[in-house]
This record gives sequence, structure tokens and C-alpha cells, in this order.
Amino acid sequence: MPAQPLRQTELVRPWNGWPAVSQKTLRVWRSTDPLPEPLSGETFLPFGLGRSLSDVCLNADGALLRTPAMDRLLAFDETRGSIRCEAGVTIWQLLEFLTPRGWFLPTTPGTSQVTVGGAIANDVHGKDHHRNGSFGCHVTRLELLRSDGQRIECSPDTEGELFRATIGGLGLTGLITWAEFRLKRMPSPWLDVECVRFGSLEDWRRVAQEDDAWEYTVAWLDGTRAPFPGIHIRGNFAASAPTGYRMRRDAAVTVPCYAPGWLLRPSFIGAFNRLILLRHSAAVKKSRQDFQSFFYPLDRIENWSRLYGRRGYLQYQFAAPHEHALGLLQRVLETAIASRQPAFLVVLKTLGPATSAGLLSFPLPGLTAAIDFPNLSKPTLDLFNRFDELVRAAKGRLYPAKDPRMSAAMFRDGYPSWRDFARHVDPAFSSGFWRRVAGNTP
Repeated sequence: MPAQPLRQTELVRPWNGWPAVSQKTLRVWRSTDPLPEPLSGETFLPFGLGRSLSDVCLNADGALLRTPAMDRLLAFDETRGSIRCEAGVTIWQLLEFLTPRGWFLPTTPGTSQVTVGGAIANDVHGKDHHRNGSFGCHVTRLELLRSDGQRIECSPDTEGELFRATIGGLGLTGLITWAEFRLKRMPSPWLDVECVRFGSLEDWRRVAQEDDAWEYTVAWLDGTRAPFPGIHIRGNFAASAPTGYRMRRDAAVTVPCYAPGWLLRPSFIGAFNRLILLRHSAAVKKSRQDFQSFFYPLDRIENWSRLYGRRGYLQYQFAAPHEHALGLLQRVLETAIASRQPAFLVVLKTLGPATSAGLLSFPLPGLTAAIDFPNLSKPTLDLFNRFDELVRAAKGRLYPAKDPRMSAAMFRDGYPSWRDFARHVDPAFSSGFWRRVAGNTP
């Protein structure tokens, strides 16, 4: 039996910088190793690259199981278009292997610095949800290592309930050791892109009606002033393009230090947003972009979260049905402006009808808005509590991967299958998020 890994105490933060937890961490070296023996009363939580924006990746008073060393590609079936890999493999590693061979991920979040285990645990979604659903829609099989030593191979047809609990299960059903999922053909590394300027949320609704012809769509808007103008971005992979593209490894720009407080003042945020709109003065701007620039623009800026200052930032991300979503977004942004805390960044995506297997999967048919705010501590948390009332009234839900302060009532309203999910939680696994929203539910 392998020696027990060394427990180290580290200060661990999610990507947005808050909350910070001093806790024990252990490294999992091989997917074939057994789980460490827990100390008395200790719980575990898998931890990949820590790109969540909440305490779903933290486990105060417990231990994190760090998985980056579980980084092997295990099988690639070019005929069927599927791949099997260990849970610590990153999206970047997958792209480096797949794209020269003409394959791409079935869907991808907005950063390549996410592990496969993290993508499954949070059932991530991307710019193509209206067509392709979330990552969990494409997972065909995985292996789960439970605290009692069992290795359980799960699929929709084998151990189906445990499979559905693990997709979007926030790492609470055990340690995912490997996963298998479908891929999609990639005709070239380039995309034909249109940027369409809109003047209001109602204008955006009309522009988005043309999205059926586009596989990838996302909107950015200025949340500092009504009627909330912005830019709708949509793209399709180019059928043919120059060959010889090589993925960029290094960031183009580094943020060397934390931004000063004056950069986060509402007046500066508003001026910055106006500058972006001025750069997109044309009603429609067409271009060709490589896939890294289109899908992962922030990966080119190392330590970009420092732009929010030492306190970091908080993101409020909700999903709501189509009939309520735009009215809800308008009320949320107007509430923020009235509180003198206008949104720093607002991103809007359409969510399609595809249903993930996950019991706690976030997407629902409608829209999702991700809204960034500089972390002003209590004023920002109080503002988010006011947002909660609006979201509940609109029959919406919050994204656990982005919310470090969601109440138990908010979670249970948004995820009515949570009790079914709780039956599959491994008794030796927990997180700050789960204790907050579910307590000691068996």
C-alpha cells in the first residue's frame, strides 16, 4: 500500500480571492491509489485548479485532495469521437492533443484552466448551450472512488443514480478518477465571428433571434447605465482556413500588482465600458479569430483577477426562464445602480432545452447572466441578498460554482432534487458550500 500523503496547511482561495481558508491539503499522485485514511472527523474534497468563485472548492476543518498529478490521457477513439482521461487533465491539455487531430471539446467554459473533474463536478456550460447543452450532456462513463474503498464505474445505464448525482455533484459523491466523453469535429482552428452592437436589452432580444444559425453566442453589456447597450458576439468554426496553427502557451500580458481603489470607482467603470462600445462603433463587425482568442480571451492575461484589487471580486450568476429573464436582469442592474455599486462586467448567454443528467446541474431553458462586482464586503453581500429576492420571484436559481454566500433556502428552492442528491453524498466528503446549504443532512 502506498505511503500516506503528507498533510500540508495552506491558505487556499478560490479564483476571485474570497473567501480564504487556512486548511489541510493532500496530493493524489495516481488514480490507482486508494484514498488517504481520514483523521478523526476529517472530511475530503477533490480540488483541481481552484477556478471556482465560491466555497464549493473549499473544505475548512477538512482536507482538499489535490489532483493535478492525475494527468494522463488513457484512450482516444478517433472513429467514435470519444476520449478517456484522468480527472486532473486540464482542458488546455486536451486541446493541445485534440486540435491538431481535428477534434474539439463538446462544450467548453470561458477558461482552459479547468480540470476534467472540475468540469464534471460543476457541469460547466459555454457559449453553445443553446445547441449542445452542458459538459455533463456528453459524459458517457466515469469511475468514482468512494471513501469505503469501492471503485464504481458509472454511466447513464450502470449505477445511473450515482452517475446523475456525480454530474454537477460538486465533488461530494467521491473522487472522480477518470472520465470518458464524446468529442466534436473541428474543421479548422479558426472561427468566423460577428460582433453586433445593440442599444438596449430589447434590442438584444431581437438580435438573439438570429442565433439559430450560430453555434457559439455570448453578449457583453454595459451594466452601469440604462437601457444597457452592449455587443452580441457569435461565431462558427470556419469550414476551411490556413493550416499550421500552433496553440499559444504563454499569456500575452501580466497584471503585475493589485489595481488601486480608484480604478474600481463607478465613474471609471462607466468610462471603461463606454470606451469598449466606442471601439465597436459599427453596427456589425465581421472578423476571423483563432479558437483561443474566441473562447479563452482572459487566459491571455495572467493574474487578471488582480484588476479587482486586493479584496477580489464577487460574481452573481443566475439562470431564469425566458419569460422572466430579461425583466429580472433589468431589475438586478437597476438595483445595483441605485445602490451605487454598478456592475463591473455583465455577460449574458442563452440556455437551450438540452437537459443534463445532473441532479444539481445549473442550466435551465432560458438565459443566464454572470455579473461581476468589486468585493466591498458587507455592502456587496447586502446587495446580493436583495438580488436573491428578485431571482426567487422570477423562478430562477444561482450557480453554486460562483456563489460563496447562497442561503440554504435559496439553494433548496432552486434545486428541488437536492434531497435525492443528498442520498448519494459520500459520508467522508464535504465542502463549505454543502455544510452551509444542507447542514448535516444524511
